[in-house]
Amino acid sequence: MGPLLKSEYRKFFSTRMWWVLLIIMVAYMGFMAGVMAFTFSPTALGGSGGSPMPGGDEAIIKTVYTLAASMGYLFPALIGILSLTGEFRHKTITVTFLGTPQRSKVLLAKLIGGVPMGLMYGLAGTFACVGIGAVVLAATGGDPMLTSAVTWEIIGRSVLALTLWLLVGVGIGALIPNQVAAIVTLLAFTQFIEPIARLGLPAVSWGEDVAKFLPGAAGDAVAGGSFYSLMGTSLLPMWGGVALLLGYAAVFSIIGRFTTLSRDIS
Repeated sequence: MGPLLKSEYRKFFSTRMWWVLLIIMVAYMGFMAGVMAFTFSPTALGGSGGSPMPGGDEAIIKTVYTLAASMGYLFPALIGILSLTGEFRHKTITVTFLGTPQRSKVLLAKLIGGVPMGLMYGLAGTFACVGIGAVVLAATGGDPMLTSAVTWEIIGRSVLALTLWLLVGVGIGALIPNQVAAIVTLLAFTQFIEPIARLGLPAVSWGEDVAKFLPGAAGDAVAGGSFYSLMGTSLLPMWGGVALLLGYAAVFSIIGRFTTLSRDIS
């Protein structure tokens, strides 16, 4: 497994895509965190002191500091998808399977090898939100709460959520080997279908119980909150979110293993 993992690390870093997506993620998350921090700052709302949001300063930092987990999870998921679909697109999957005929072992190596990459994206995205968000909060009369244990728990949970999303991406790549189809499916679901579902389902009596089991809601549960929480939507406990995201990654990977990865590779 060791040589196979080293091979996976080399594949991750052999193209420019990983750092291009990382830079875009950091810039996007930093910008959105700055906007969100200013939106809920006492200065923007004309306050003369105290927190302008129900739930106090802790609610503000949860909203701002977890933006990467609630909006930026697309980036680690994309890297996870590319780790498999890129091989199918460029036909390197044939060489990979010739070198390691045990296809389950190859898939497992991609999942394990994705963890450090997920951590890197999780740290970069989360600290972009924390860095810019804290500066804006401090400059506009808010409390960034950087010395609070609650804040550092939120940071750690956000990093974990983003790491898990990379594993989900690997699973999607195993399930849908066509790169364009996999990326379009991810974008359509995460940017349109799920947001609409999370906002619309709570309108019916049973809808909120369904909405909390969606992948994005699971990531928010791991992180401990999101801007969706401001609308009163409920979340699973942290352990439930972790189990659910791992479950999605496992189900996608297992189905992909016995469908896509069982076929003859030409």
